[in-house]
Amino acid sequence: MPNSKKVAFYTLGCKLNFSETSTIARSCSSEGFERVDFGEKADVYVVNTCSVTQNADKRFKTIVKQAQKVNPDAFVAAIGCYAQLKPEELAAVDGVDLVLGATEKFKLTDYLNDLTKNDRGEVHSCEIEDADFYVGSYSIGDRTRAFLKVQDGCDYKCTYCTIPLARGISRSDTLDNVLKNASEISAQGIKEIVLTGVNIGDYGKGEFGNKKHEHTFFELCEALDQVPGIERLRISSIEPNLLKNETIDFVANSRTFVPHFHIPLQSGSNDLLKLMRRRYMRELYEERVFRIKEVMPQACIGVDVIVGFPGETEEHFLETYHFLNELDISYLHVFTYSERDNTPAATMEGVVPRNIRAKRSRMLRGLSVKKRRAFYEKQLGSICTVLFEGENKEGFIHGFTENYVKVKTHWNPELVNTLHEIELQKIDEDGLVRFEFVNAEVLR
Repeated sequence: MPNSKKVAFYTLGCKLNFSETSTIARSCSSEGFERVDFGEKADVYVVNTCSVTQNADKRFKTIVKQAQKVNPDAFVAAIGCYAQLKPEELAAVDGVDLVLGATEKFKLTDYLNDLTKNDRGEVHSCEIEDADFYVGSYSIGDRTRAFLKVQDGCDYKCTYCTIPLARGISRSDTLDNVLKNASEISAQGIKEIVLTGVNIGDYGKGEFGNKKHEHTFFELCEALDQVPGIERLRISSIEPNLLKNETIDFVANSRTFVPHFHIPLQSGSNDLLKLMRRRYMRELYEERVFRIKEVMPQACIGVDVIVGFPGETEEHFLETYHFLNELDISYLHVFTYSERDNTPAATMEGVVPRNIRAKRSRMLRGLSVKKRRAFYEKQLGSICTVLFEGENKEGFIHGFTENYVKVKTHWNPELVNTLHEIELQKIDEDGLVRFEFVNAEVLR
């Protein structure tokens, strides 16, 4: 492939998608492609899709149109979860030339020998049962933080979720390969690694192609904590039933793991948790939050919650609202329920009208603003370590403390990807925290 061929990537969805996009992009570079920004003219545009919500589906068409405006003759490929679930639907989108499923996406360059435009997208998509092998991935060079994939797929059967249909069974990277990837990331000067996967608490299952657990998530954390050169390790999202006390206690005393947890709740009503086929009740969730705050009072706790699930009455919703309002959590990620094909929830009775779903979503988003503000206020006056990001946003540089407080100061390129000790001082009008440097020296 001539060096002149340029490829651009656009990623929708989760941290896991970002880690895989980065890995696939590196494979393209090794085959002679030059990676450029998505807004630039390229010979190939690759969209890594998500299908968690209908909005992600709709955004795909918009992104394809954006690429066509820059270069109408470019070759457009769709990969990712939506590409696995609905390949023919994507193939029919105007401008799409290639659709690759769950296993084929990692062999993208094999399909780019001929960049001739097609009248209809060519589909290469496996049966999801064939997605039973593991491909390690990590992002590097895209952000200050790196996303390190440690696990893929899911064996849970939540009634609203298409991810098992899009990514297959739960399977894990080998511990040795995770540690090797972590070392490679650290060697690039990246100071924070975020562990990601579909169900990372299930880490160890399928590590060597079998269903048993060779290692546990706790053992993974123990091993990563010993990798030289890593400054920060952050756990992305972990199921409450798989977040054990031993892991919480370990993070509290860890050299590298930071006091930040993102724990999906989905509903504060046990009735709805049963309908969703979640593997815990609200009481266990409450226990996890109490345990974290007991050993790490300054810890940040994020929560996923779904509104408008079939059968959610006003009483169920208020039960969730009050449960979250009383919990010592820090912020919410609110998802408005949307029907997904081939899921049990899509045919359940008790459909919640869309205007009611939207109203409930607004209420919980308002609660999230209140919770984040209260969490930030508790942190004022404390001494933290901040890692600065690499983007100039209207003359300001932003960063995150170890417990995920977002801070801002005037843009200074010398601060990018450096760790500094700071004192949190006041919350600005945009909800971010101003600070003073404890000293002028770069910690690391």
